[in-house]
Amino acid sequence: MTDAPARPRPAPLVAQVVRTEHIAATMVRVVVGGPGLAAFTPSPHADSYVKVLFLPEGTPRPLRQDGRLDLDAVRASLPPEDQPRQRSYTVRAFDPVAGELTLDFVVHGDEGIAGPWSAGAQPGDEVLLSGPGGAWSPDPDAASYLFAGDASALPAIAVALERLPADAVGHAVIEVHGPEDEIPLARPAGVQVLWVHQGVAVAGLALVDTVVALPELPAPVSAFVHGEAGVVRELRRHVRADRGVGRDQLSVSGYWRLGTDDEGWRATKRDWLATIEQAEAAEGLA
Repeated sequence: MTDAPARPRPAPLVAQVVRTEHIAATMVRVVVGGPGLAAFTPSPHADSYVKVLFLPEGTPRPLRQDGRLDLDAVRASLPPEDQPRQRSYTVRAFDPVAGELTLDFVVHGDEGIAGPWSAGAQPGDEVLLSGPGGAWSPDPDAASYLFAGDASALPAIAVALERLPADAVGHAVIEVHGPEDEIPLARPAGVQVLWVHQGVAVAGLALVDTVVALPELPAPVSAFVHGEAGVVRELRRHVRADRGVGRDQLSVSGYWRLGTDDEGWRATKRDWLATIEQAEAAEGLA
């Protein structure tokens, strides 16, 4: 038996920046629209995300007949060191009437690719994006909810909180650099939001300590744990082994890894996940 051929990925849409807003000291909201976004089909999931494509300045943008970017032609025209780079971002909101997609970007000065781009984005600027992906939403029948993540997970946590039942109870623990990075979050009255400030400490240390110290929640718990890979690994074991959260009630992912760029992290993420699952199986947590 032969493996089925991989499904071709849809070519990127060519959209434009409509407006931007600094919603926190280190977060920029970019609203995307334009005729090219008309082909965008939204996902119903709370963790819906798109991939934003970044090309070297001056790279030609050949289009296919459907108006999407001919990514194969772009790649063929570029040397290996200048190939397109992509970053994944949560769909913070999508307005089908206005034809507008909202994305929130974490900005740390000139660090990275997407952050500096978003900080300088102007109306009319081109945005190349594909997707959406995503497969998780909070279980409406869960007895309680637990969210844990850093600034990279904040948009997805915000979406999930907005979708909880009105009588939901639980905790959302979010680590940001400082109080100037906190943003208003709509949530049920029974869900407590705890902001953790990293400051000059190592990313995630305070987040882990705060989550571990939380009181026990009514079972079953629907949990969402996303952020830096090392922190996610530690928190994943905590919620599985100490809090008894089943795999079917847990959304968990390392969005990034300390000391590794996005390309390097994506190249090793599959192996990283395999080692975690093997360790859980050895502990009887599979």
